[in-house]
Amino acid sequence: MTSRRAFLTASAALGAASSAAFGGFRVAKPPARGEAPDGTAGVPAGAAELGDRGPGGPVRPQRPDAELRSLLRQVDERRVEATVRRLAAFGTRHTLSAQDDPVRGIGAARDWLFAQFQQVAAASGGRLSVELQSYVQPPADRIPVPTTITNVVATLHGSTDPGRVYVVSGHYDSRCSDVMDFTSDAPGADDDASGVAVSLELARALSTRQPAATIVFAAVAGEEQGLYGSRHMAQLFKAAGTDVQAMFTNDIVGASRADDGTRDPGTIRLFAEGVPTAETPAEANLRRSIGGENDSPPRQLARFVKSVAENDATGMAVRVIYRRDRYLRGGDHIGFLEQGYPAARFTEPAENFAHQHQNVRVENGVQYGDLPEFCDFPFIARVARVNGAALWSLATAPGTPEGVKIRTAALTNDSELLWTATPGAVSYEVLWRETTAPDWTHAIDVGPALTAKVDLSKDNVFFGVRAVGPGGHRSPAAFPAPVS
Repeated sequence: MTSRRAFLTASAALGAASSAAFGGFRVAKPPARGEAPDGTAGVPAGAAELGDRGPGGPVRPQRPDAELRSLLRQVDERRVEATVRRLAAFGTRHTLSAQDDPVRGIGAARDWLFAQFQQVAAASGGRLSVELQSYVQPPADRIPVPTTITNVVATLHGSTDPGRVYVVSGHYDSRCSDVMDFTSDAPGADDDASGVAVSLELARALSTRQPAATIVFAAVAGEEQGLYGSRHMAQLFKAAGTDVQAMFTNDIVGASRADDGTRDPGTIRLFAEGVPTAETPAEANLRRSIGGENDSPPRQLARFVKSVAENDATGMAVRVIYRRDRYLRGGDHIGFLEQGYPAARFTEPAENFAHQHQNVRVENGVQYGDLPEFCDFPFIARVARVNGAALWSLATAPGTPEGVKIRTAALTNDSELLWTATPGAVSYEVLWRETTAPDWTHAIDVGPALTAKVDLSKDNVFFGVRAVGPGGHRSPAAFPAPVS
């Protein structure tokens, strides 16, 4: 089959400017067949035949560079284990437990975490700052009396684009069988000392480095009672107009063994919703009418994570689940989704319900409870590396393009896209895939142009646009909205 014309037009003025300003940067010429958008040879498995069906080169994963490999090597499973065991040793971290006991309860855990993040900040050369983010939650579901809820928040300030923010969190509160029982032991090793260990360990690994954008490492409270701490944090970001471009919660990431004994130590699940929670009914109907149910910002984020974190530097596969969360469950990403922020949840491949939320006890010689003994610490370290690869790749690339549109005023068999300039971008790529394909298959390099016309019918494929930085780091894709 003869390939169709790859790229029809870009702005002539921008094309001429690109040749002068970027030393002949390609505007109209796509990569040759069998060549990736960055010019490297090779075709990913299953993509060879797609090159005959339309313009552009195959989309390839973004390989970790030397700096990313270096920081991922700093993730230490011994420190991860020490964090999980120390948090479990507070007995209970229930949201309603003691806040002023120095050895037991959520207050003791809060103070210990704050001290740990402060130690990281002290060695960061002023790059990392730490705060206790507190508020009083009035009586509500699972909160019988006014209760202080405190998030421990560490911020690694971006060097050139600090207003663009990425968040990673775990929740440090715990529970046992009765969600209102705040006196019994609830060690909460897997749920969710494991996620807090990821956040703290990444703060250690990244704190001496200088990402372009800001990264926030959080340990939040009130999750088991109703996602209170994370919702408060998301509301504060929204009220301040903060440009949170991604949020990951790590909740129950401590074990690679399910309750039936099966193990999958090389996979982490990533839950990403379709039609965004914060969309109005009209916006949701528009998304459905154009076939964009699978192209929400959280799902673009999930595709990005797979592209940068499935490699030998992490040793992990990312299994994307096209759901907001598991049945009957919910996590701290939901509060961010409610505010319109892209957010997703990391969770171990198959949960061990025999120990999760169970009171600590021994029955017939079998020990039950969410104890450190049931955690897989090398697995948690690899999950941290997946998060680290995603966060660092996001924070060193340009932000996700904004204002991406596709013209729909005329009936044509080509497609015209346009977008606004992204700070830090030196070029852009138009992505496309068949409507039945789960991920992007083709990329067309359009240089610094802010508009492109592609010889493909907008009725037949899905398009996206992503920004490319000076070092070749690419942003997540943005799905176009129709414009006449």
